[in-house]
Amino acid sequence: VFLEDLMAANLDLLFPGLEVVAAHPFRVTRDAEIEISLDQASDLLTAVEESIESRRLGSPIRFEVDTAMPDSLVSLFTSYLGMDASMVYPFNGPLGLADLWQLLDVDRPDLKDVPFLAYTPSPLGEDRDMFAAIRRQDYVLYHPYDSFNVTVNFLRQAAADPDVLAIKITLYRIDRKSPIIDALLTAKQNGKAVAALVELKAKFDEENNIIWARALEEAGVHVVYGLVELKVHSKVLLVVRREGERITHYCHLSSGNYNAVTSRVYGDIACFTADPEIGVDVARLFNALTGYAQNTTYKHLLVAPAHLRTEIIARVDREIAQHEKHGSGYLAFKLNGLLDKYVIQALYRASMAGVRVDLNVRGLCGLRPGVPGVSDNIIVTSIVGRFLEHGRIYYFRNGGDEEVLMGSADMMPRNLKNRVEILFPVHDARLRRAIIEHMLAVHLGDTVKARKLRSDGTYEPVQPEKGREPLDSQQWLVEHRGIWHALDEPVEIEYV
Repeated sequence: VFLEDLMAANLDLLFPGLEVVAAHPFRVTRDAEIEISLDQASDLLTAVEESIESRRLGSPIRFEVDTAMPDSLVSLFTSYLGMDASMVYPFNGPLGLADLWQLLDVDRPDLKDVPFLAYTPSPLGEDRDMFAAIRRQDYVLYHPYDSFNVTVNFLRQAAADPDVLAIKITLYRIDRKSPIIDALLTAKQNGKAVAALVELKAKFDEENNIIWARALEEAGVHVVYGLVELKVHSKVLLVVRREGERITHYCHLSSGNYNAVTSRVYGDIACFTADPEIGVDVARLFNALTGYAQNTTYKHLLVAPAHLRTEIIARVDREIAQHEKHGSGYLAFKLNGLLDKYVIQALYRASMAGVRVDLNVRGLCGLRPGVPGVSDNIIVTSIVGRFLEHGRIYYFRNGGDEEVLMGSADMMPRNLKNRVEILFPVHDARLRRAIIEHMLAVHLGDTVKARKLRSDGTYEPVQPEKGREPLDSQQWLVEHRGIWHALDEPVEIEYV
C-alpha cells in the first residue's frame, strides 16, 4: 500500500469537520548541486562541509504531479515555489519510485534474480603472484561478471609486498565499509608511500568521502581533496614496485569506482597492465593531480579537459577519411551519455559520409538517429536491466587497424569540460578481440532489454530478427562470464 493512498483514504481523520474535495499527490525536487566557495573557508574540505548544509534549502527545480491535478492547483503551487511550466512533470502513477528499493529487504529469494559466483581468472587468484601475472600480460575485467575481489586482493598484495614503494589512487565513490581503504591503511602502516585523491564533490557521497579523507589523513596518507574547479572522475590506481635494478609501474584503469558494493550491480570494465609507457602516462597524471606538474602531455592516455574531446573528434574524422579510401567505415560507442554537440556533429558528419555508426547509450542522448540525409547510418539503443550499464567502450575500425578506447568518460559537456577524465587504449590485440566480440557486440545485439531510439526522440523495443533467438546481453554475460579470458591468439573478426 502506498503511503499517499493511505493518507488520501483517511483525510477525514486528519481534517475533522472539513469537506475533502480532492487529494492529489505531488513531489518537489530541489537543486542538489552545491556551491563551493573558498572565500570564507580555509580549505576545500571545509568549504564542501559548509556547502552540504545548503542542499536542503536548494531551489526547487522539478514539480512532479498527479495527472489528475487541476491546472489551477498546479499554477498555485508553481507560483508559490517560484517555478515555471517547464519544471512541471505530470505523472500517471506512484511518485518516488526509488522507495521501492525497500522491497529488496523482503526475504523472498523466489522473486529475486538468481545469484551467481563472479569469475576469477586463475592467474589472478588470491593465492597467486598477481604482479608476475600482470607482467606477463594485460587483463581486462568486466564487473560484476568478474569478481571485484581481484582488485581488492591486488591492493592487499601491494600493501604487504616489501618491494612495493608507492601506491596512488583516485577515489570517487567509496563504500561505507571499504576493503580498498583498509588496504591503503595497511600499506601506510607497512611503510609504503600512499597517496589518495579523494573527490569531495561526488554528488550525495560528499559526507562519506569527507569521513574517509580524514581517516586516511590521520593515518599519514597523502590526501588530495580533489580540485576546486574540476571534479576528478577518472578511476586510476598506480602501484610502483622495485624489481631488481628496475622500477615497474602496475596500473589499474577502470570505468568504475573503487567500491565493492556498487561493483556487484554496476557493469564496469577495468584493465590491469604493466605497460611501461602507460605507466609513465599514469604517473604523469598523478603528478598533475597532486600539483607537482602542470601542462602535462600524454603519449597514450586521452585526458579531459585538456584534449579528450578533440582526440575523439579527430578519430571520427579519421574514420571518415578511411571510409572514403577503403569503404566499410564503422564506429561503435558504448557509453552512459551523449550530449556534447561537437561530438554529435562529428558523428552526423560520419553518417553523411557513409560511415555506419552503432551507439549504445544507456542514459541521456542528444543525437537523433534516422534523420534523412543527416543520421541515416546511425542506430542508437539503450539497455536498462538487472545491472546498471556503466562501462565505456569506443571502437574505431580505422581501415582494419582497429582501435579500442575504454575508461571513465562519457561524451557530455560536463565530462569533457568540467571533469578530469581519461580514456586509455587497449594495445593487446587478443584483448581487443575479446572486448569487441564478447562485450561490445553482445550489448549491440541485445533484443530483450534494449530499446531503440527513434528519430522523433521516442524509444521502441528492439525485436529479434526472424528465426533468431532473443538475446538478453546481461544474462548472456552471466552465463558466459570469463569467456573474454579464454582467447589466446588474435583472429580475424567479421562484423555484421
